[in-house]
Amino acid sequence: MFTVVTAESLASIPRPPVRRILSLDEMGGDVFRGGSHTRAPRIYGGQALGQSLMAAGLTVDRDRHPHSLHGHFVHPGRSDEPVDYHVERLRDGGSFTTRQVRAVQNDRTIFLATASFQRPEVGLEHQHPVSSPATPPEELPRFEDSLDPEELREATWLLPLFKNIGVDFRFPEEYPRLANRRGESRPPRQRAWVRTPEPLGDDLLVQAAGFAYCSDLFLLSAALPPHARHIDTPGLQLASLDHTVWLHAPFRADEWHLYEQHGYRMVGGRGLSRGYLFDRDGNLLASTAQEGLLRFRD
Repeated sequence: MFTVVTAESLASIPRPPVRRILSLDEMGGDVFRGGSHTRAPRIYGGQALGQSLMAAGLTVDRDRHPHSLHGHFVHPGRSDEPVDYHVERLRDGGSFTTRQVRAVQNDRTIFLATASFQRPEVGLEHQHPVSSPATPPEELPRFEDSLDPEELREATWLLPLFKNIGVDFRFPEEYPRLANRRGESRPPRQRAWVRTPEPLGDDLLVQAAGFAYCSDLFLLSAALPPHARHIDTPGLQLASLDHTVWLHAPFRADEWHLYEQHGYRMVGGRGLSRGYLFDRDGNLLASTAQEGLLRFRD
């Protein structure tokens, strides 16, 4: 049956409970269990990232903050089954703590990650790149309200996104996917203001895991605009292969930040994208990288 998409129907969709998704059950022996709380066929990659960082952090002294997460997607996960995160304590040093996390579902490893934590310290500081000015999110419409009637009718891809991924987003420029759907190519660059739809509290670990959850959204698709293709293009096989998050300073994932994404390379059926998260003053708070399968078949 054909689904009619309207701005009102999208706005009425309950968003996934990110804070609940990041709340893990302790099973004993440094094993933690997480659930999806959505009806998507597969687990959203950001869920594995956020829950892995939470599991690792729950075995670390709270005076140490996460600064990096490196993950490999091994098998697709099912959203109707819980995931157990097995944490291995690799190192507890004077300044840094390192953990390895193995996400297991039905006796199969679906995700592998290493996470590093550091005791805060003061040192030399600079940043590159810098952000260019962007319209503040409060002055931008919701994405669904920015679409013209024809674009909205064709935006059936928004339904599973709103139902299964708990990220608010607003674009200061046209989202390249819209131009790609018109058959137009664009530079491999896109920007969006992002945040979680609900407050996450004051725990720095939860806020960091909240951004890890958000960081997977749109990132790999930044490699497609030069080819006038998008992730719903017929014949595209898409899958995340690995994902890295670097956290440069503490911040709140439940507040608006500008997420700038660049698609650096497409070759061999793989795409590589980098992301940069800026606050309103242009301070670089986090960086990301992701390589994924972007294979087109006839």
